[in-house]
Amino acid sequence: MVSVDAKKKELIGDFKNAGREWHPQGQPVKVRSKDFVDQHLGKGIPYGVYDITANNGWVSVGIDHDTAQFASESLRRWWQQMGSRVYPKAKELLVTADAGGSNGYRIRLWKVALQELADAIGLRISVCHFPPGPSKWNKIEHRMFCHITENWRGQPLVSRAVIVNLIGNTKTRTGLTINAELDENAYPTGIKVSDAELAAVRIKRAKFYGDWNYTILPRG
Repeated sequence: MVSVDAKKKELIGDFKNAGREWHPQGQPVKVRSKDFVDQHLGKGIPYGVYDITANNGWVSVGIDHDTAQFASESLRRWWQQMGSRVYPKAKELLVTADAGGSNGYRIRLWKVALQELADAIGLRISVCHFPPGPSKWNKIEHRMFCHITENWRGQPLVSRAVIVNLIGNTKTRTGLTINAELDENAYPTGIKVSDAELAAVRIKRAKFYGDWNYTILPRG
């Protein structure tokens, strides 16, 4: 069982980052006074996968767009790098997600991308979406993302490598560990999913709010 979500996009460059960090007196880190997007460095888009049982996580740091394909690719990377090693006999993956965003329950491309993922890894993928109000209780928010934010507080995110390293070095006394990786793939927006493509998805909806609770079955 994993909890997934996208953290807010972060400007990459020598920009102010809220918080405090100790430095020798009279040697503060200089940052820009205006936080306009650096056209060369752009933004970092952290998408996280938090393993609720093992208390560890995976974060893909994208540099293009937060799309359903990016979310699905982050899940795939977590499974290949971490999940399959911890749960080699697993037959089903349960994913808890917000109702909106790139993994929203209304996003057709999300379901198509999950079908491709289910076919690739051979697992039934069950998804439970939080309603808009209680989505803040998605476990990843207060068990992983909050610690990432605390770890890089006060440090300018001057490069993609800095973001990945700060995320990957986040640990807690309760045993949380995180792996992070840069995802340099392009994820174009505006992809349309036809009725035929959606109909090809092997989806089994739950009796209780089937639009929010469903399972994607592998094909073949």
